[in-house]
Parts: sequence; C-alpha cells; structure tokens
Amino acid sequence: MCMRREMPMALTRDEVRGIAEYARIALDERELDEMTAYLNDAIAMLQPIRDYDLAGVEPTFHPIGDLSNVMAADEVDAHGRTLTIDVALKNAGATEGRAYCVPSILGGAGGDR
Repeated sequence: MCMRREMPMALTRDEVRGIAEYARIALDERELDEMTAYLNDAIAMLQPIRDYDLAGVEPTFHPIGDLSNVMAADEVDAHGRTLTIDVALKNAGATEGRAYCVPSILGGAGGDR
C-alpha cells in the first residue's frame, strides 16, 4: 500500500529571504525570485521519494549501518617512511614550536599569521 503524502506548500519569497539572510547570502529582488522558483522546483523533484510506503521501516542513521572507526592507527610504518618534525615544517610559511601557523578564519586571539 502506497501512502501518498501531501506535497508541502511552496516556499514563499519571504521564507526564501529568511533562509538567505540566515545563510548570509545577499539576494536582490531578481535573484530572490529566481531562488524561490529554484528551491520550489527542487522540493517538487523530491515528491517521488515522499511517495514510498515506509510503514515499519526503521530509520538509518548511517548508510553503512554500524560502521566503526575506519581510520588506521597512528603508527610508524614498517618501512620507516616518516618525516622528522624539522623536515615536515621545513617549507611551512610560519611555524610555532612543533606546529604550523595558518591564517585565522574565525578571528579572535592571536590574530592572523
């Protein structure tokens, strides 16, 4: 049995304006009209997915199920292919002790380097 779900109402210009402001995207009136149409088209394209009968289907929180850490352990490899800290930092633009210094993207203490 397919349970047809009602299509959500279309987004209004004011709702799209609010989304743009939240995302800090400046839209002029023409762009606001275009974005409203674009987002409503995107929502309409999702309608076939909304038509699936999902009664009794458990939510999936990860597409691969109960995936655990897939990262390799931090170990020196068997072939001795490692860099000393001096070599690793040799071509860095700026360093501080054993670390690279990079420009701040959030501002705050320390300033840009």
